[in-house]
Amino acid sequence: MERTSTCIYHFLVLSWYIFLSYYISQTRNPQISTILANGGQWKYLTFLNLVLQPIFYGVAFLEDVLKRIKEKKDVKFITAFKYLLFTTLAFPVSAHTSILPISLAEVILRPHRYPSKKTGLTVLTVASFAYMGRVLWIYSEMGTWVYPVFAKLSPVGLAAFFSLSYILFIGIYLLGEKLNHWKWGDMMLPRKKMK
Repeated sequence: MERTSTCIYHFLVLSWYIFLSYYISQTRNPQISTILANGGQWKYLTFLNLVLQPIFYGVAFLEDVLKRIKEKKDVKFITAFKYLLFTTLAFPVSAHTSILPISLAEVILRPHRYPSKKTGLTVLTVASFAYMGRVLWIYSEMGTWVYPVFAKLSPVGLAAFFSLSYILFIGIYLLGEKLNHWKWGDMMLPRKKMK
């Protein structure tokens, strides 16, 4: 029964994100079109998060369905991908938005196997630096900042902001790992840590 309720939960959340994405794409506002020029919506972390979350919940729902019709050994890759996606990207990125309660519910409903610290922090670092690089690239190409507050910062202030943001993401990643361990115990620690 637990697996069925989790499957229904993942389906409902996935449906919500698909509806939300569709609704936002249908909203036409002349002011928004000028704001979204030079990179469109893809330059905003909030929009990227809105794309990332349905990908995660789609993978989670797919895993739920496949586990119901196949043996566990047949979905190992999907399960591992789901764990990596949630622990290193979906949970840390959601922590700055109203999506956080849904991500916390995911932590409470299902255990997630965190990768080794090296792997997890490497994926998070690559994603963080890729986004920071994109923000800087957009500025160098377009001459405008993705977020207007960056225009008020000196180069040192900008470096400090990016550094603090990166440290915050690492902290959120580690918090997610602690919450998962608190709720589910040692059963979901990386294999080499289990005794």
